[in-house]
Amino acid sequence: MLNIGVIGCGAIGRDHIRRLTDIVPGCQVVACADYFEEAAIKVAAQYEGMKAYKTGEELIAAPEVQAVVITSSDPSHAGYVLEALKAGKYVFCEKPLAQNAEDCEKIIAAETAHGKRLLQVGFMRHYDRGYAEMKRIIDSGELGAPLMIHACHRNVSQPDGFQTEMGVSNVAIHELDICRWLLGDEYKNGQVLKVRQSACSTKGYDNPQIVLLETQSGARIDVEVQVADAYGYDIQCQVVCEKGTVNLPDPYAVVKRSNATRSFPILTDWKDRFIEAYDIELTHWVKTLEEKGEPDGPSAWDGYAACVAADTLNRSRGTNQFLPIEMMDKPALYK
Repeated sequence: MLNIGVIGCGAIGRDHIRRLTDIVPGCQVVACADYFEEAAIKVAAQYEGMKAYKTGEELIAAPEVQAVVITSSDPSHAGYVLEALKAGKYVFCEKPLAQNAEDCEKIIAAETAHGKRLLQVGFMRHYDRGYAEMKRIIDSGELGAPLMIHACHRNVSQPDGFQTEMGVSNVAIHELDICRWLLGDEYKNGQVLKVRQSACSTKGYDNPQIVLLETQSGARIDVEVQVADAYGYDIQCQVVCEKGTVNLPDPYAVVKRSNATRSFPILTDWKDRFIEAYDIELTHWVKTLEEKGEPDGPSAWDGYAACVAADTLNRSRGTNQFLPIEMMDKPALYK
């Protein structure tokens, strides 16, 4: 059994603890920690044999913890990842890997110093059946070369404290990852545009925004980022190829016919939209550590690439210019 410690006992942390305990074979959660110690104590009390630690650093150093799952607040990710790598422990970090590309470079340097992969980033869309089938079709070449991607990421609302830049670095970070994964291509340049603002935008941040990207091969990507749509959690993606298109399917839903209308529900919670992908992702992570001794999912390089793109896009805001997306040379560990 792989002994796991989870840092962060918020919504996704509690959900991952449940998942690792009830669904994923070959592991057990033996420890948890949270910035609010009482939250960790409350969670640990619900599971037999789980210990609550006062800090994430104490959890990482605990001898019974073999692997660390980081689901704490975004600004804390890089610090905990570096601490886990220093301890030589496997670490699964929810997105984003860090708040900026500079911190990602520190993580890459720390991991490459070990000479093997220890880290996986929680870009769960790689494990969504819809995206995986899109990737298979694109890679097969049956539709010719991919030319464009049209995508959108819509959320119902955001909490107080949300800022314009977070629409790219915290929300559209998934699109920044999944588009380069689907195309198997790195980014060349990018730009963010402010468009007519929604009446739902009442908290001081831009909503919607349009993200525009060009890849090294010349493919173009546009992403609508709407963080307060007031109707649902709606993820869309279409890849336009030379001989056809590939569309991400909507999640399964029962169609209702009543009162002269035909309708089906739209999800409002991201945990529900990608619940199966999360299950598959963490099951694969644990199984791969057991069988290969290192993870093979989204890497520190993937986390870095997304952060570099996000940093560049946020710098482009208000310039009306495409800015070059410049990355360091890719270390051999990630090739």
